[in-house]
Amino acid sequence: MPESAITVVGIGADGWPGLAATSRQALRAAEVVIGGPRQLALLPAEVTAQQLTWPSPLRPAVPGLLAAHAGRRVAVLASGDPMFYGIGRTLAETVGAERLHVLPHPSSVSYACARLGWPVEETEVVTAVGRPLESVRAALHPGRRLLVLSADAATPARLAALLAGSGWGPSRLRVLEQLGGEGEDVREGTADGWPHAPGDPLNVVAVECAAVPGTPRAQLVPGLPDGLFESDGQLTKRHIRAATLAALAPAPGELLWDVGGGSGSIGIEWLRAHRSCRAVSVERDPVRAGRITRNAAALGVPRLRVVSGPAPAALAGLETPDAVFVGGGLTAPGLLDACWDALPAGGRLVANTVTLESEALLTQWYRRHGGELVKLAVAHAVPVGGFTGWRQAMPVTQWSVIKEEGASR
Repeated sequence: MPESAITVVGIGADGWPGLAATSRQALRAAEVVIGGPRQLALLPAEVTAQQLTWPSPLRPAVPGLLAAHAGRRVAVLASGDPMFYGIGRTLAETVGAERLHVLPHPSSVSYACARLGWPVEETEVVTAVGRPLESVRAALHPGRRLLVLSADAATPARLAALLAGSGWGPSRLRVLEQLGGEGEDVREGTADGWPHAPGDPLNVVAVECAAVPGTPRAQLVPGLPDGLFESDGQLTKRHIRAATLAALAPAPGELLWDVGGGSGSIGIEWLRAHRSCRAVSVERDPVRAGRITRNAAALGVPRLRVVSGPAPAALAGLETPDAVFVGGGLTAPGLLDACWDALPAGGRLVANTVTLESEALLTQWYRRHGGELVKLAVAHAVPVGGFTGWRQAMPVTQWSVIKEEGASR
């Protein structure tokens, strides 16, 4: 452990009595202890270090605050496990993991699963601390068990209202308060008609998902039902969307540019592929941009960033993408060039069109750079008098390509 190491101590609702001997000794030896007011209030008089509370906003203040106490023995208090949605991640990203000496305490998830008898590895965890509660929607599947990390005492009621309004009113909720502490308590009910007033702000909500019969299923694989999206008709339909996402090939942590967002369906399904995926949807029409934002929240990915403005101008300053989808405006001067130039080697570009003019453009790019040029056609069975026939949708031309090292336009 380097001399300049910062000791990060996890502490639970049981306070000082619940700490291991190594954690107690680290706090006794510290010259400075930094934490939140609730955490600092748990320390006994025998911890004589100078006590400091984190300023707000926290992340920008971390380097300066630690630099002001360089050379002193610094300890940081965290709730439960510092590396599980805690200050530990911020510190590691800010000052480097090599400077940290982390002493974890059982997390609220460990406590909750122990009380409920749920296997930790099979329990989905969603945090509402500093993040939109709508993220819960992406985790709702019949029979699934979720733990929602509450932001405050009002979170359980807000969660109940969200579930009831989304067709998940029969879901059983259990609010576990002050886990591990003397004031530990459990309150339960269903999302429909949640009966409890706000309780302790330190709580976790256990959800056993149950839907009202007929609630639309939002499956894990691409190709969500079209009816789940609010749309004015500018929507990549589900069968074409599934093929498009397959060509885009999302992977954890990757960033997508969804250019010509329409209803946002491609960016939304990209984000639903993995919780660490990132996406920017670029849409010139502000009304559609607002619709994209609503669709993203309704389908559990409110982290979708929406940029309202015409491409390619609106692409300036965006972070380098791992993949680009162009779903509209292909013939706009310089659009395809800007998307191609932004891609690094190994990046993927997928473009769809239904017009002859854009198809001719994609054919030119295919001749220069290769990849795959395919025509996707979908037909639906419809009544024809007393019989059944096929109604053909407009065929979609799709070009997909992986950019090679040194490739120019």
